[in-house]
Amino acid sequence: MNFLLSIAFVLCWSSGFIGAKLGAGSASAVTILMWRFLPLAVLLIAVAATAARTSWRGLAVRDVARQAVIGVLSQSGYLLTVYYAIQLGVSSGTTALIDGVQPLVAGALAGPLLRQYVSRKQWLGLCLGVSGVAIVTTADASTGAGVAWWAYLIPFLGMFSLVAATFLESRSRTPVAPTVSMTVHCVTSTVIFTALAVSTGAAEPPAEPSFWVAIAWLVALSTFGGYGLYWLILKRSGVTKVNTLMFLMAPVTAVWGAIMFGEAFGLQTALGLAVSLAAVVLVHRGDTSSARVCARDTAGTGARAGARTSGTAEYDV
Repeated sequence: MNFLLSIAFVLCWSSGFIGAKLGAGSASAVTILMWRFLPLAVLLIAVAATAARTSWRGLAVRDVARQAVIGVLSQSGYLLTVYYAIQLGVSSGTTALIDGVQPLVAGALAGPLLRQYVSRKQWLGLCLGVSGVAIVTTADASTGAGVAWWAYLIPFLGMFSLVAATFLESRSRTPVAPTVSMTVHCVTSTVIFTALAVSTGAAEPPAEPSFWVAIAWLVALSTFGGYGLYWLILKRSGVTKVNTLMFLMAPVTAVWGAIMFGEAFGLQTALGLAVSLAAVVLVHRGDTSSARVCARDTAGTGARAGARTSGTAEYDV
């Protein structure tokens, strides 16, 4: 089941880049983001007021506020920085390369913050995954001449924003139903994106059918599919595993582009995809070895503690 969820997550999350490209020809990024979340928020509020009312019981204001902050970081902050960087001229490949560093950052922070320590084999897989992403995006990144140097810092903000949201959710002690978290996140993003669109005069949607096709694509695949599965896999498998799947986004997006838009899919992209797949397998297998190490350490600690207890007992007698 986890394997199938991982495949679905990679396909749905990477579809967001394709949906953005589908709508880019008819509207600005802010317009797309506003109409991506506005109808979705209305639908989720209606569900929350009727079928999902029981999911909200027992939640304190602090719990809802925490989910709102997570939504700001994981949706609004992440998407705004990605779109803004591309608007400034940073190539999508370079943006994907920076996002591809996310698993390495999450792996480094998982130990001290969540006590989810990364084994040596997993570290090797994380580094291998970064190499795979770099192989896919190196050629595209070299086309960013003439872009202001500070523009390349913006995707890092988005990457850290999603990592921060991931750790904030992982440290939460109150269980929150997926329908509740999704509703709060989307409503928060709707408020932010609508305010931005209205203030910049970009709130009116275009009449082109392609715009609404892109919106339907983003809502169904990217938000419900990609975003929803991200939090589900996080709860089931932990920070390191869910973030490792991010290594596959750049090469899988390249496959999407080749199929839907006829974009080039050469040997370099295929090689990067193979390396990224190997990295994911290595990290997931490394978790088993890590568990065995922890088990040995626990057994050893227990044996030593038992010996100390036994020795003390003999001394007391």
